Amino acid sequence: MSTLPLPLSFFRLSGTSTRDLPFPSSLKRSSVSFPLIPFRRLELFRSTSGMTISRSFSFVFCSLKAKATAELVQDTESGIPAVGRIGGGRATEVEHSRTFLEARSEQELLYGIRMEVEAKRLPPNIAAGMKELYQNYRNAVFQSGDPSAAETVMSNMAVAFDRILLDVEDPFVFEPYHKALREPFDYHMFVQNYIRPLIDFRNSYIGNLSFFYEIEEKLKQGHNVVLISNHQTEADPAIIALLLEKTNPHISENMIYVAGDRVITDPLCKPFSMGRNLICVYSKRHMYDVPEHVEMKRRANTRSLKEMALLLRDGSKIVWIAPSGGRDRPDPLTEEWYPDSFDSSSVDNMRRLIGRSGAAGHIYPLALLCYDIMPPPPKVEKEIGEKRIMSFHGAGLSVAPKICPCKVAVAEKMSEEAKDTYAQALYKSVTEQYNVLKCAIHGKQGFAASSIDISLSQPWN
Repeated sequence: MSTLPLPLSFFRLSGTSTRDLPFPSSLKRSSVSFPLIPFRRLELFRSTSGMTISRSFSFVFCSLKAKATAELVQDTESGIPAVGRIGGGRATEVEHSRTFLEARSEQELLYGIRMEVEAKRLPPNIAAGMKELYQNYRNAVFQSGDPSAAETVMSNMAVAFDRILLDVEDPFVFEPYHKALREPFDYHMFVQNYIRPLIDFRNSYIGNLSFFYEIEEKLKQGHNVVLISNHQTEADPAIIALLLEKTNPHISENMIYVAGDRVITDPLCKPFSMGRNLICVYSKRHMYDVPEHVEMKRRANTRSLKEMALLLRDGSKIVWIAPSGGRDRPDPLTEEWYPDSFDSSSVDNMRRLIGRSGAAGHIYPLALLCYDIMPPPPKVEKEIGEKRIMSFHGAGLSVAPKICPCKVAVAEKMSEEAKDTYAQALYKSVTEQYNVLKCAIHGKQGFAASSIDISLSQPWN
């Protein structure tokens, strides 16, 4: 098998098509004891200008935490890195080390981490996380049995390492509302291509596909849609986008995710977050990690409510939020996974926001089952830099009919009892859908797990 340079078709300039930009090899061989996997030229990315680049196998990635509604804002007294002004972003690529893009084999790729540490361009703690990420990703992709697994791992990890290193050298600053970066580097497709080989599509299902079509029609009519969902992994946004990319590409690419601050501060996670549309928030689960920062975080979250209100005022927005405030965790006694309970105040915030937007608004309950692909740590951790375990597994996504607050004007104030009742109605729908997905995927019942209210399908087949 010949060894060729990594294609850079994911770099795009406005008005141009994707193209390969090969680089000469410059890395030296080393005695690092990793198996040598040559790298063969692969066409990895799809241009959003309409031209499709062919490839022989599939890919993707991302992740986000969610809960409240807020923005990370520069607070001069807090000393916490936050977000920049609206309208910013990385317009051009800065010159940076191309060690990883020039790697021709797994051995050279991993040796490149050592080279960057020695050159003092890469902190040792981030380097250690990159090595661990590589091995866990490699093991997961190889579980698929895909004959091209070695090439998939090599190409995806070369790009991931390059993006991580670039952000270390030139840190990206997220805005309160972050729009997915598509040029000059297409972070959206990078994320999609990274996570795709982790999904077992043969054992994955969508519930009630007809309602996703209904949602798309409402968006075309100028309506706003909020998806109240459980949250399982950092890769949730990518998994949702992948399961819907064939049937509902508008939803797949335009969803706005309410994202916790950790996914825009963790060096190994930031490049993946850059490929999503985000409203950046401080999650309740980490609100009190540093007591002296609590008030600043609350003020930031209040300001983000205003930012989201401005977005919804334009209409045709679809927003995903997990009102649990973080990822689901297994029951410590039974080790069974279930959607975590919803915070009624978060649900009510979204109800009031869409009610006051001036555009028609709808709230749908959404269920997601995908924890096997990238399970969170057993317990909520304060420290940034969690260990990321991955596996190749089926995933499920389901949506149910919209639920309206009964006998309550959308923009009016609800009693605490009414808020709880409405949040529970949404939660009940999510858990019912989740149980059907669980029977189909974990119970291996497949389509037979469908119920009167939840019809399972595999539209990618």
